[in-house]
Amino acid sequence: MLDEGIVQPSESPWSSPIVLEAGLKLNSKKCLFFAAQEVKILGHLVSSNGVRPDPDKIKAVRNFPTPKNIHDIRSFLGLCSYFRRFIKGFFWYLAEPLQSLLKSGVEFHWGPEEVEAFNSLKKALTSDPVLGMYDERASTEIHTDASGYGIGAVLVQIQNNVEKVIAYALEL
Repeated sequence: MLDEGIVQPSESPWSSPIVLEAGLKLNSKKCLFFAAQEVKILGHLVSSNGVRPDPDKIKAVRNFPTPKNIHDIRSFLGLCSYFRRFIKGFFWYLAEPLQSLLKSGVEFHWGPEEVEAFNSLKKALTSDPVLGMYDERASTEIHTDASGYGIGAVLVQIQNNVEKVIAYALEL
């Protein structure tokens, strides 16, 4: 995995060590993971390029029918929220019109603003977003934005002269 760039050596106390046991014999038929260029882990695909949502999981977002009631809105937002770390402005911009329907005393209304929010969330999740892998040796920056409504942040790194988003964060 080192040779393929999937993992990198690290002295970080937060990394998990890989222990090589003397005399350990591997069955090549059972070691497909080690030859993989990309690995599925908890609904995500991890590769040397970074982390992205598993396309099989994103199919559920793509195929989600137009919401007809509050229950459908909750289901759709719950599904999308699992992948919110991949979407810039998930709560502030994209999901807000749908979130507002969940407030107490608000009557369900499916108008142009809600349709646009629904389609924008689908598009954002199905456009194959990729987050970079954190590299403790790379130059790291945090870009923040705050208002009376909440605070947002983006963790970015310069890796191989390319700015890569590592994570998005939001606190309302």
